[in-house]
Amino acid sequence: MNSIVESPVYRSTKAIIKQESNSSFISGGVAGAVSRTVVSPFERAKILLQLQGPGSQHAYNGMFSTIFKMYADEGWRGLFRGNLLNCVRIFPYSAIQYSVFEKCKELLRRRDPGRTETYGSERLIAGSVGGIVSVALTYPLDLVRARITIQTASLKKLNKGKLADAPGVWRTLKHVYLHEGGIRGLYRGLYATTLGVAPYVAINFSLYEKMRDYMDQHKEVHDFSNPLWKLSAGALSSFVGGVLIYPLDVLRKRYQVASMAGGELGFQYKSVTHALVTIFTTEGFFGAYKGLTANLYKIVPSMAVSWFCYDTLKEAINKW
Repeated sequence: MNSIVESPVYRSTKAIIKQESNSSFISGGVAGAVSRTVVSPFERAKILLQLQGPGSQHAYNGMFSTIFKMYADEGWRGLFRGNLLNCVRIFPYSAIQYSVFEKCKELLRRRDPGRTETYGSERLIAGSVGGIVSVALTYPLDLVRARITIQTASLKKLNKGKLADAPGVWRTLKHVYLHEGGIRGLYRGLYATTLGVAPYVAINFSLYEKMRDYMDQHKEVHDFSNPLWKLSAGALSSFVGGVLIYPLDVLRKRYQVASMAGGELGFQYKSVTHALVTIFTTEGFFGAYKGLTANLYKIVPSMAVSWFCYDTLKEAINKW
């Protein structure tokens, strides 16, 4: 056993695995931060559209009109409100997601010694695990970002029609911790978030890798060297995943801010099932898809850029 551990082949294999994990972590973090900054205005517009409850006079209507109103009310800073915190959150979130995804695939492949290919079901499992772990480790920052994102918005039930000063990160964390249940308050909506993120990451990651494998296997027949092919694959995979699980994304954001303004934003839910039934019955089918257009404007280019940055940077790190 000691001879195996000390062998050059073992040490070389271990070094490669370690380098692969490090490159996935770094590449994933950078890719997440870059991609989210690019689409920050769409991200905030999506959240504002999601949080307009039933029966309210909507201040925001449509994705581009929402972005214009954000700019008119708050200037260019309004377009990127919460983005710095989002980048602070998204770097470890994305880094953990990608690296756990790669590690899970590796562990699943080890069941069959010598096998190098990854099955579709294994990619779905790895993506789900990556989504769950990344959410669990970074969730309080996601909750705080959602709070900061809407604090200065024109939601009348939130601030009586007056634009509020943007709260700080620590101030928001302290308020939630002291007044909304301590640690449990910081993780309000975690279950609903996990229900949405896990299948989204699973679909997105597995579909993208399936398309990337196809391109790699057919290089001799078609020229897939143009970066637009990878950008298109990332865009399509995020589009499919985003549409399929979008109602759960609406639910996630509402859970995170439901207790703001004394619960007067228009929604209070007893459970995930109760929330979904309430949204569909009181706001109709399209109520569960509020902000979908803005979300697609966000996630499609975001994941296209993210996957392109991830693959390019990871390849460069591994070569270096």
